Amino acid sequence: MSSAQKLYKKITTNSLYEMKQLGESIAMLTAYDFSLARLVDKSGIDVILVGDSASNVMAGHETTLPITLDHMIYHASSVVKAVKRALVVVDLPFGSYQGNPKEALSSSIRIMKESGGHAVKLEGGNEIATTIERIVGSGIPVMGHLGLTPQSIYKFGTYAVRAKEEEEAEKLLADAKSLENAGCFAIVLEKIPAGLAKKVSESIQIPTIGIGAGPHTNGQVLVLHDMLGMNTEFNPRFLRRYLNLEKLIPEAIESYIDDVKSQDFPNKEESY
Repeated sequence: MSSAQKLYKKITTNSLYEMKQLGESIAMLTAYDFSLARLVDKSGIDVILVGDSASNVMAGHETTLPITLDHMIYHASSVVKAVKRALVVVDLPFGSYQGNPKEALSSSIRIMKESGGHAVKLEGGNEIATTIERIVGSGIPVMGHLGLTPQSIYKFGTYAVRAKEEEEAEKLLADAKSLENAGCFAIVLEKIPAGLAKKVSESIQIPTIGIGAGPHTNGQVLVLHDMLGMNTEFNPRFLRRYLNLEKLIPEAIESYIDDVKSQDFPNKEESY
């Protein structure tokens, strides 16, 4: 059991701020359904992200762009029902907040009211600071997201590491400060150089959570299906697999099929 579990029976945005001050790393994973969210929360995770990565791992889309606000509310409401300890953060999907701050606030309110989520997450820097201010000003906690922003994949044209050049690195640092000033309680840093992530983390008071951003952020996040090895074709450098379910699940199913075909299942003890 981590010290965070001993200190916090329920994780809040303030808990994450305190954890940064105490040097306690924040553990964050995605979840999209009741059954897995229950296990993730029971294991002592600090933050569950109901990510728009559901577009990829749950619906099979190539990008995160197709998933809708209604889809995100459905996944988030399933997760919230299972969670007792973790802070649940819900992605605002592509097209639900970029238009204007009023649209972004309306989308955020729907997520909070209809799913029971605890906070929302938006991609972007200074260009969405006004939007974040409006959402936070309405009482809704916001997590930021800088670096590789998957909703902008067609703009970037690649999933390569971001902010390797000095100009982009300086902009990212300025964006992080802008998000903090706008009221974000934390910022995800995705696929940026470890040195830059360290600089950002030391330059702002709110926590940073990295994915492919090295060891110097205040926490880490992975997609649950990736770290459980449910898709071994996806092999980014930052991913550490803790299981190989792509192997284990078919083995279990094959055993079940064999038992059914041989009429070994159900046996006498498994019958009424």
